[in-house]
Amino acid sequence: MQAQAAHSLGRSFWENFLGSAPNWYKQAIVAFLVANPLLYWAFGGFIAGWILVLQFIFTLAMALRCYPLQPGGLLAIEALLIGMTSPGHVFEEVETNLSVILLLVFMVAGIYFMKELLLFTFTKILIHVRNKILLSFLFCFVAAFLSAFLDALTVTAVVISVAVGFYEVYRRFLVEQSIERLDEAGDQDIPELGTEEMLQFRAFLRSLVMHAAVGTALGGVTTIVGEPQNVLIAERMGWVFMEFFLRMSPVTLPVLVVGLATCVLLEKLKIAGYGPLLPPTVMKVLSDYDRKQTSELTRADKARLIVQAAVAVVLILALAFHVAEIGLIGLSIIVLQTAFNGIIQEHRIGPAFEEALPFTALLCVFFGIVAVIADQGLFQPVIDYVLTLPKEQQPGVFYIANGVLSMISDNVFVATVYIGQVAEAFNAGTIDRTQFELLAVAINTGTNIPSVATPNGQAAFLFLLTSSLAPLINLSYGRMVLMALPYTVTIGITGWLGVHFLL
Repeated sequence: MQAQAAHSLGRSFWENFLGSAPNWYKQAIVAFLVANPLLYWAFGGFIAGWILVLQFIFTLAMALRCYPLQPGGLLAIEALLIGMTSPGHVFEEVETNLSVILLLVFMVAGIYFMKELLLFTFTKILIHVRNKILLSFLFCFVAAFLSAFLDALTVTAVVISVAVGFYEVYRRFLVEQSIERLDEAGDQDIPELGTEEMLQFRAFLRSLVMHAAVGTALGGVTTIVGEPQNVLIAERMGWVFMEFFLRMSPVTLPVLVVGLATCVLLEKLKIAGYGPLLPPTVMKVLSDYDRKQTSELTRADKARLIVQAAVAVVLILALAFHVAEIGLIGLSIIVLQTAFNGIIQEHRIGPAFEEALPFTALLCVFFGIVAVIADQGLFQPVIDYVLTLPKEQQPGVFYIANGVLSMISDNVFVATVYIGQVAEAFNAGTIDRTQFELLAVAINTGTNIPSVATPNGQAAFLFLLTSSLAPLINLSYGRMVLMALPYTVTIGITGWLGVHFLL
């Protein structure tokens, strides 16, 4: 009886370990944790360190199975315990990148209080622009513009909210028309939700959100606040907002133009899942709903939108003139939005931080792995080899190396590793300041542009794939990769050409 109870308790521990992750995944993490100390003591830090990095990349690549914070954090803690790095070095990495952490915590939370304005904007675009090519262009362009000044995750969240909202509006319309009784088991029990019209509506939404997701990457690469690694690189280089934009512009502006042109071309050619039109019946339902919602706007609602628009202008000006550190600007945005919109209760402010804090914690785990890489000299042979190449070839090679690695892991992690290693080469006198700046541009663009190839590389893409919208519009991992492929080819090649010939 006692043996049975012990077995039951042990099974409960195993079920609780990493929760609902598959058993094979749990077994892999346990195997990593058992093997790492043995590898470190048997073969030394260099080999064991590289294996640890590959294990960590595995957790990033398997983010759909389990959020990387927990398994990646266990690997980082073990690395500390067996002496592959020290707590002091990890803290030093965190301290060096404090501006990035403040950006994530405060800027993302600040933009949370602007979602009402962003939802209003995207909704009006979708309803009032009837030409699908122009609509797709605007979704891509507006997402790019907003991501340059706000945060790609938040912009993606807004697009998701718009798409889910419209899907539910049309779904409720079908139910209210009593076409068929709604069965809680799912759409398959409502024949009308599987008709050609609904399938076309899903395909229409799918193409729009993918254009917008790519747009967040096109805009996110251009400025300090677009992606977390941008501010990290800018901090290392001592670049403020406008200087960062100008340094990147020989690469990022051609990429933006080619990306927008790709958007138009995909809609014209109707390939890779793009081109479906919004069915007229659905358009009428959505237009009626929008008119009803607009007519019901109260004075308080309009006042909130005006405040959010005014604060958005303040945000853009504050960033452009670099009046303070970006995280502190984000904090000021929180204060302004909440003070002038009547949000004074703690429980109404708290949810704004929920979106950013898990990734902030994961970023600190990144820094732990980066500390291992530095202490064990893991990337030194790679860096040394690249730096032996002719100077004019180095940026292009860095762009490719960062791009390929970002496709399979996470672009913030890759950028953190490479900019740290290149900074060490500069501090050691191996490269001069001019070359250091060129390589920084290559690292930033390499991690931001080719990483659209897979959901692993871009946090916004992963967020879209794991959202409640993905199953509604049949957006799977494979379909997402296929729809991103044309963009990957066009903007990826354009980025490399810019790095190789225009810098």
